[in-house]
Amino acid sequence: MRRILLAALFITSSLMVFSQEEQPGYDPALAAKLGADDLGMKTYVLVILKSGPAKIEDKELRDSLFRGHFSNMDKLAGEGKLVTAGPFSANDNQYRGLFLSDVRTIEEAEELVRGDPTVTNGIFVTEMYQWYGTAAMPLLLEIHPKLQKRKP
Repeated sequence: MRRILLAALFITSSLMVFSQEEQPGYDPALAAKLGADDLGMKTYVLVILKSGPAKIEDKELRDSLFRGHFSNMDKLAGEGKLVTAGPFSANDNQYRGLFLSDVRTIEEAEELVRGDPTVTNGIFVTEMYQWYGTAAMPLLLEIHPKLQKRKP
């Protein structure tokens, strides 16, 4: 019986060591810089922008609010807090766009959207969800300018 227990313990220990081997090409410095866990993942907050109750007819005011919207996105991207953003095509859910925020909590993401005049003025309302994905997402901020021929 003792031999069986020792054999089981040895096999279990061997499997645990095997399953904890580092992947070929693993870069611990990059993983630490990006905040990756052992699976190369981390938590973000997905912000869905939906049509809000405000119907602003004044074109000058509306244009100003949207300039502030894009300016806030540029600021957050520059700070590394906005990983990606973009609009949705027409849909039945009134989803207008999304932000993927490089923050861990919904409260942190709520603070970020307080700087967006389209949200604070009711053009958009938000839904927020924690999302667990690859820690490499912030690298998009480095790559995107190399793809962007002109600013919108």
